[in-house]
Amino acid sequence: MSQSELPKIAIVGFAHSRKVPSTTGTTNGVEMLMPCFNHLYSELGLTRSDIDFWCSGSSDYLAGRAFSFISAIDAIGAVPPINESHVEMDGAWALYEAWIKILTGEVDIALAYGFGKASAGNSDKTLALQTDPYTVAPLLPDARSMAGLQARAGLDAGTWTERDMAEVAARTHGGDVEELLATAYVADPLRAHDIAPYADAAAAVIIATEEKARELVANPAFITGWDHRIDSPTFGARDLTVSPSTALAGDNAFGDRSRAVDVAEIDAAYTHQELIVRNALRLPDSVRINPSGGALTGNSLFSNGLQRIGYAAQAILTGEAQTALAHASSGPMLQQNMVVTLAGGEN
Repeated sequence: MSQSELPKIAIVGFAHSRKVPSTTGTTNGVEMLMPCFNHLYSELGLTRSDIDFWCSGSSDYLAGRAFSFISAIDAIGAVPPINESHVEMDGAWALYEAWIKILTGEVDIALAYGFGKASAGNSDKTLALQTDPYTVAPLLPDARSMAGLQARAGLDAGTWTERDMAEVAARTHGGDVEELLATAYVADPLRAHDIAPYADAAAAVIIATEEKARELVANPAFITGWDHRIDSPTFGARDLTVSPSTALAGDNAFGDRSRAVDVAEIDAAYTHQELIVRNALRLPDSVRINPSGGALTGNSLFSNGLQRIGYAAQAILTGEAQTALAHASSGPMLQQNMVVTLAGGEN
């Protein structure tokens, strides 16, 4: 069955906590999640009992405990019992599971959430645990150094320039490109503006069948395509300056390229990675890239991708766009990539 033949499912609500350098809450995310859930209940006129399926995305490594997602369920409540699942990934993958759950016909409304408290430890070193456990992880390479290797590969190949990277930062943060280029390196060839600061944050998204979606909101953000793919975890086995998995996921999500895209939310914690993803998705200059600020304004581990999907959907829900694209990533140097296409109205 092609994606065009699948039942229509839409995103109807999005909420997130503020991205902050640190929080006083626990690593189970409850303090960040409860306001998100309550906002969605209030906005959509729902109660927790109306949610047929829940799915979370988080990391035990980041939380520093086993089965951290169990503690996070405290944000939902114990009574009545819920239908729940979890992925050890960004919340975007939890939303994918929720989408599949609705496609099975078992449920009508689902809520996916993701959370991470990066300030609980050294996130640069924690992320090293995602790498090959035999040849890379024992070296404990910090995340910005690995990203620096990727950026250097692109510069040496002439795929992008430091000015290209600075222009991404200037669009995101404001400021003058020349002034940005005059600042010192922090992980050569990366400067401070090339690297997203870590942030504590959580996010939640509600999706529903077409019938339920039209009951809940005036202009649902219908999912028109969805795919995710993986590149080799072996750094030496792939060209770090391109992202074949993003390109393939994009081609499958689009189906065809006849649909224009008004807004694209890209999950890139480094300026050069936005350039890689934009190129892989073949986005024209007319597309508004990361109007939300994107992941570069705060590296919210395990909710970055879900936020990108939420912001892309929000652009449609509020009437700011008719079509949108969201990208989520996981793993070192854009190893795993997801692409979701959305449209409003009768699209």
